[in-house]
Amino acid sequence: MYANRYHKLQALMQENHCDVLVFNPGPSLLYLTGLSFHLSERPVVLFISQKQHPLMILPKLEKEKLGQSQIPLEGIFFDDNPETWQSAFNQASAHLNLKNKRLGYETVRLRALELFLIMNSAPECDLFNAENIIATMRMKKDDEEIKRMQKAVEIAQKGLIATLPIIRPGITEKEIASELTAQLLRHGSDPEFPFYPIVSGGPNSANPHATPTERPLQPGDLFVIDWGASYQGYVADLTRTFAIGKVEPELQRIAEIVLQANNEGKKVARSGIPIGEVDKATRRIIETAGYGEFFTHRTGHGLGLEGHEPPYLFSENRLVIENGMTFTIEPGIYLPGKGGVRIEDDVVITHEGCHSLSDLPRELVIL
Repeated sequence: MYANRYHKLQALMQENHCDVLVFNPGPSLLYLTGLSFHLSERPVVLFISQKQHPLMILPKLEKEKLGQSQIPLEGIFFDDNPETWQSAFNQASAHLNLKNKRLGYETVRLRALELFLIMNSAPECDLFNAENIIATMRMKKDDEEIKRMQKAVEIAQKGLIATLPIIRPGITEKEIASELTAQLLRHGSDPEFPFYPIVSGGPNSANPHATPTERPLQPGDLFVIDWGASYQGYVADLTRTFAIGKVEPELQRIAEIVLQANNEGKKVARSGIPIGEVDKATRRIIETAGYGEFFTHRTGHGLGLEGHEPPYLFSENRLVIENGMTFTIEPGIYLPGKGGVRIEDDVVITHEGCHSLSDLPRELVIL
């Protein structure tokens, strides 16, 4: 699997006239090598070259990790004294002959620390944003990746089901989030979640990215739970909306509209169409119902090793959907001061169309 990824990356680099790619610790480095590093005060960098073996710069204390790489790696090591770091980068630059080379990087990943060390070691190199190369690699998932994502979804769903019995008037958003976190771990999630659960009730549910507070749930509240889990590095990201007892008619109505939009998005999503068409489809349902101004975000985003990764589902995105792409479909309506509704599923595109990895009920559940 890793050898195939490496050879595919080499071909993409050639197509995009990229001599060398540089990676910080993170999902792409893990994807290519199987190695997991935390970003720290010490620089760690992987160079993938078209003409030479992959090379990694890392502290001596991490030296033994090279033997765990799923592709052959050469290493240049440095001591804890920061004054030795530039020398290590100079060695790498000379070894890879970076002078006047086109060097690609991920703008959302490469830090200033490593960037300046590279620039100082190879001031003549041509640095450019290579995110499209990496996205092309990672957007289409293979069978093993999809199996891990399906398992992450199952863990997430079981964790939520185990949490629901504690939900009642008077319990706080923070208490629910804490219990859900514990249940996700009990049901098999990796300890590193894609994000901390969003639990928001009443007026707070009108904030799509709310942080759980000490506010207790009250009768008549809508409340949104947006949560995730991870399994062997791959993630789930789901949202369901609930009600504490009977809610006012408008809140019930927006829940029905969002459900219709969610269903329409899954119906439209298929291989061969621009991904922006999925956003247009969900948005059309909500706009026709008169709530367009209250749908304040894109319809979804890719996911895999990260909770948010390409492709992104906004109307202007002309990227063509292909089999193997995985993303969320998560329309919402948010009424300031009243409450909000979001329904989020994780889907994979197959030859048959759009398959949802998640199957929890999507209707407004009254607790």
